[in-house]
Amino acid sequence: MPEFTAKDVQALRQSSGAGMMDAKRALAENDGDFEAAAQWLREKGLAKAASRSDRENNQGAVAVAVDVDNVIGAIVELKSETDFVAKSDQFKELAQEIATLVLAEGEEAAGQRAAAIDELKVSLKENIELGRVVRFDAAEGNILDTYLHVQSERGVNAVMVELAGATPELAHDLAVHIAFTKPPFLARDEVPADEVEAERKSLEAITKAEGKPEQAWPKIIEGRLNGWYKERVLLDQAFVRDEKQTITQLLGDASIVRFAQVVIGA
Repeated sequence: MPEFTAKDVQALRQSSGAGMMDAKRALAENDGDFEAAAQWLREKGLAKAASRSDRENNQGAVAVAVDVDNVIGAIVELKSETDFVAKSDQFKELAQEIATLVLAEGEEAAGQRAAAIDELKVSLKENIELGRVVRFDAAEGNILDTYLHVQSERGVNAVMVELAGATPELAHDLAVHIAFTKPPFLARDEVPADEVEAERKSLEAITKAEGKPEQAWPKIIEGRLNGWYKERVLLDQAFVRDEKQTITQLLGDASIVRFAQVVIGA
């Protein structure tokens, strides 16, 4: 085991501009030799790549992986600065590779590809980093479904949903619905109370300013608050393929256990 201290790592970071994990790995790869580690970083291009770490990376790609039994699923987001890089084969292949790894070994396994991400930073000359990572392992008897919306040659909007007492067709319909409506919450009780209170106060001020009769205020405010919930709460939303019924009505005896959505730039 190479011998070096936290001070050695810090000194290498300061002199090279590399990240902490990169500096630590450089020292480990070079038996704690400071000069050799600095040269290793230079050769790898990581010192230069680190200077890009403050640049915004709101682009990227999402990848989805599902097991053959549709019981376990994974979503992985890989972030970049531009869509040009995000739709490159190298970038998309790495995102898919990480998703497949997470599917097989769990969310923590995504960290095993840190070196590959570093190499991509150097070769593609952008601030590339791992974004959100999600893995579902559906309970026995439950249905798992995923949906991936592709735009500009790469995945940009991924959804995964687990349902109980449902058919595969219903699960897929819901996954597609979530992709297009982007609800942050499943049920009303998940919405933070302070957000609800802030919206209620805002609606009260708007309603009063409109000059409506005071006795009508409570009904108007409640109606507008219900509309606000429909934008944020999945169970309150009208189904995109049939707006005459809500998601709650569509479900019938089935229930949504959980869902996850990863959207590039969100």
